Amino acid sequence: MNAVHVEVGEAWIALTDPDMTQSELDAAAAALSSQRLSQGPRVEAFEEAFARYTGRKHAVAVSSGTAGLLLALKAHGIGAGDEVLAAAYSWRETAHAITLAGATPVFLDVDYWSGVLVPGKVAGCITPATRAILAGNTNGHPAPWRALRELARQHSLVLLEDSSEAIGSTYLDQIVGSFGDCAVFDFSQPSPLCCGEGGMVVTDDVDIARALRNRRAHGPAERGSLVISACAPYQSTMSDVAAAVGLVQLKRLGEILEQRKCVEGVYFEHVKSFEGIKDPYAAPEVNVAHWLVYLVHLGTRFSRSACGAIVEDLRQERIEAYAYCQPLHTQRHYVDRDPGNRRGRLPVTEKLADRAVALPFHRHLTEEQIAFIVSTLKDASTNVGAGAAIY
Repeated sequence: MNAVHVEVGEAWIALTDPDMTQSELDAAAAALSSQRLSQGPRVEAFEEAFARYTGRKHAVAVSSGTAGLLLALKAHGIGAGDEVLAAAYSWRETAHAITLAGATPVFLDVDYWSGVLVPGKVAGCITPATRAILAGNTNGHPAPWRALRELARQHSLVLLEDSSEAIGSTYLDQIVGSFGDCAVFDFSQPSPLCCGEGGMVVTDDVDIARALRNRRAHGPAERGSLVISACAPYQSTMSDVAAAVGLVQLKRLGEILEQRKCVEGVYFEHVKSFEGIKDPYAAPEVNVAHWLVYLVHLGTRFSRSACGAIVEDLRQERIEAYAYCQPLHTQRHYVDRDPGNRRGRLPVTEKLADRAVALPFHRHLTEEQIAFIVSTLKDASTNVGAGAAIY
């Protein structure tokens, strides 16, 4: 399918635009014309292909990344009375599954440059109630998995990997999804692999995989089983239509990611001359980071309100942009559950969230559009009266 050309300054420049070709359309049409629209053979094929892609023994397709993490927590027996350590800084809110499982999230601060968990900060928050570490590959940047795995081993903790933002990224020559006891992916926008809605949980543990499937849904032939029916499922399956699209997207993923890297390169050429913003950062141990969105950090002279004004200026120019994160520890859902969750508790997370702007990022962007986006961002930063950045 040809790239979508948008006239700069007139049409809306969308934050995301799924990379679909005639192959995806044909696969969806074939699934819609079949006798099986709900979970069926295409879901099984997608699971097998995704397990091979991540190098894991088992893959379980689910309705979303949040549902996937919820099932993973339940499969590991994590619930009421248990604490799960997690970052408060994220685009997606997969961590909501922790409270849905009945457990208590303990939010931690992150590294300023990469936005991922800091092992030292994790170690300092482990208590007798801690059952798991949930580490995210934030906006495509892998977490420090070697150190986190050692921490989990030392304290007999479950290590959960949120790869909902990072498909294709690699750390120390290993692909994301290969580090946690369970790893969770999400296939809704703006994921490079997009099939509308859906997700995947991967693991090497056959018992965990069985528990994931039992909690996902019960098939008609399983309803009479005393063992399987002992647990009430969450009815969180993926449809065969979504899986059909996902299979094609997975086959094309290398091409999709390569084209997104080209767009990233064009962005960098325009951003590097702008003193007031910091382009995305990758740590030395990261081989490749595939960004979920093109994320820029405004300098410390920009306030939270200035960031909001810049986003609004971009929108006035018909550029879809967002503040990357509303820190989880400041959201009502968590403040109501723990008075300790409040603004001021995690200064690095809040500093990043106050100044991180997600810009349009997809293969259909033209160089002219990217130049227009960055130029508008520069003008907007001047309008709010902030000077050069001090990181």
